[in-house]
Amino acid sequence: MKNQVQLITYVDRLGGRRDGADLARLKRLLGEAGSPLQGVFGGVHLLPFFDAIDGADAGFDPIDHRQVDPRLGGWADIKALTDDVDVMADVIVNHMSAESPQFRDYSEKGEASAYAGLFLTLDAVFPDGANERDLLAVYRPRPGLPLTYAALKNGERRILWTTFTAAQVDIAVRHPQGRAYLASILQTLAGNGIRMVRLDAVGYAIKKAGASCFMMAETFDFIAEFAAEARALGIEVLVEIHAYYQRQIEIAKQVDWVYDFALPPLVLHAFNFHTAAALKRWIAVRPTNALTVLDTHDGIGIIDIGADASDRAAHPGLVPPEELDALVERIHAASGGQSRQATGAAASNLDLYQINCTFFDAMGRDETAYLLARAIQFFLPGVPQVYYVGLLAGHNDMALLARSQVGRDINRHHYSEDEIVRDCERPVVRRLIELIKLRNRHAAFGGDFRVEPSGDDELHLRWQRAGEWAALRVNFTSLAYELSFSTADGGLDSLVFS
Repeated sequence: MKNQVQLITYVDRLGGRRDGADLARLKRLLGEAGSPLQGVFGGVHLLPFFDAIDGADAGFDPIDHRQVDPRLGGWADIKALTDDVDVMADVIVNHMSAESPQFRDYSEKGEASAYAGLFLTLDAVFPDGANERDLLAVYRPRPGLPLTYAALKNGERRILWTTFTAAQVDIAVRHPQGRAYLASILQTLAGNGIRMVRLDAVGYAIKKAGASCFMMAETFDFIAEFAAEARALGIEVLVEIHAYYQRQIEIAKQVDWVYDFALPPLVLHAFNFHTAAALKRWIAVRPTNALTVLDTHDGIGIIDIGADASDRAAHPGLVPPEELDALVERIHAASGGQSRQATGAAASNLDLYQINCTFFDAMGRDETAYLLARAIQFFLPGVPQVYYVGLLAGHNDMALLARSQVGRDINRHHYSEDEIVRDCERPVVRRLIELIKLRNRHAAFGGDFRVEPSGDDELHLRWQRAGEWAALRVNFTSLAYELSFSTADGGLDSLVFS
């Protein structure tokens, strides 16, 4: 993976029209001379582009995981994009759509279907039956049990395992049909130039009677096997998991790449409480094989810096619970109450551990603070990713939220090509692009990193490689800052955000 900033985007929501040419249009946006984003990113994570992109979960419930949605383009367009940038794709390992050909065949034929073993039922996980204790032990980030009653088309009745929604049926990844299905996805991606994959919801992929069914030893075994298969095809693997921070550290030791999901709420905490103490504690222990993010297609995680829900007293969080609660309220206040309308039980949102809000609005649209947050992200070891809404310092899309009544849509705006051009002229976006280019091109970021001594209300970060260096100083009380770096002629330069 290149040590350069990557873009996270939906193909159709960044200048797309769903006319069959969206992938070609994205290639021009990122690579064509004269485009405001030409040459800005070293890689792009394309959020699900599979058929279909507009299911029950914005593409995370694929009907056909090996087919590009024709409204976006085709595999030839994906391969052409890989000529300009590294491309990451999702492998949705835990489930597939109830509208998939495989599930329809199972529904019509029941146990006579060739895919009968592909889909998990309650009996498949609990062949000897499940009691209340067994079911309550299952970890799920949403209310209720991960089970859906289903009447198959052949008249049979089943209780299906559905970790997320009734439209997303969990698959048996250890079954020969499950193995063959996932292997075919990897082979399709590799054959079309994909060199990085993100394992979506992989923490839930293995089920075991009497256990939590989340990030168990057997889950790590599965991840290791899948990653080995991917590496054999020249593909690196990113694991996507929201969990207690100590658990994330342990997970990172066993996988190629993880997200630094603790960073977004800790950065918000630092600016809101005028202290870098919690952020510094995290920097001292955080995994460096991380993709750093401030925003993604999901909400801002809270579970990632809170106490371990299994034993809060013995395993406290990175910030005290009262400050975590206050941080949530301050984000709601900074967004003018908009995030509250999209978070928790509001707007059909079931991810109770996330705040739905654009990161720019979560910071009260303070341009200097926002750019300093990005600078902190880019200065930490790892590979930075910038979500397309965050790239354009986007506001909460309350109109889309009102139409869809899906909380996360507040941060999933559909940008027209004209909007992209206009937003790229805004000073905050221009300066962010300058910062991205500095992070991509300066040799110091390939050297040694250190946190320099400072008071609790300050953060001093420095990179050094031979005579090349880059340094960031931020005061969270006054917002005084300095971002300076060496030049090719041995001199000194700086970036100014305001």
